[in-house]
Amino acid sequence: MPYQPILATLAYVLSKDKNKILMIHRNKNPNDFHHGKYNGIGGKVEPDEDVLSSCKREIWEEAGINCLDISLRGTISWPGFGKNGEPWFGFIFIVNDWSGDVVADNHEGTLEWVSIGEVLSKNLWEGDKYFLPLVFDSSKRQFHGVMPYHAGKPISWDYHFGD
Repeated sequence: MPYQPILATLAYVLSKDKNKILMIHRNKNPNDFHHGKYNGIGGKVEPDEDVLSSCKREIWEEAGINCLDISLRGTISWPGFGKNGEPWFGFIFIVNDWSGDVVADNHEGTLEWVSIGEVLSKNLWEGDKYFLPLVFDSSKRQFHGVMPYHAGKPISWDYHFGD
């Protein structure tokens, strides 16, 4: 059977001074699968768009800003991650520059600037703690990993750096 994950983007928007990242605190809907979690900005790729366009659209819809400098940091396959155990495949971006005014909140939650040094202390998906250091690694090497989930928790993590 072919692997048919849900394609998604996940972006970490850097503050103008490069010391903080924009996170969404998913606190609006108690029935939200992500309720209570802090996450980057992102969502599902639509059938008529490429991953970069999807990422930019999600950032505009969720934060009200336009991306000026965005780069792919890596990819992650998340078998079993979804609410009903469906697989997800994410393209992880970092936004180095942007224009506009960040909105205070959206239909999913409150937007907050979080210090890069403090992000791992937030209520994240457990698996985020494994790959976030790679997103902000100074080497800027792309990573490509797989993180199977079972019952809402990662059961392993393996990655490689691209050449």
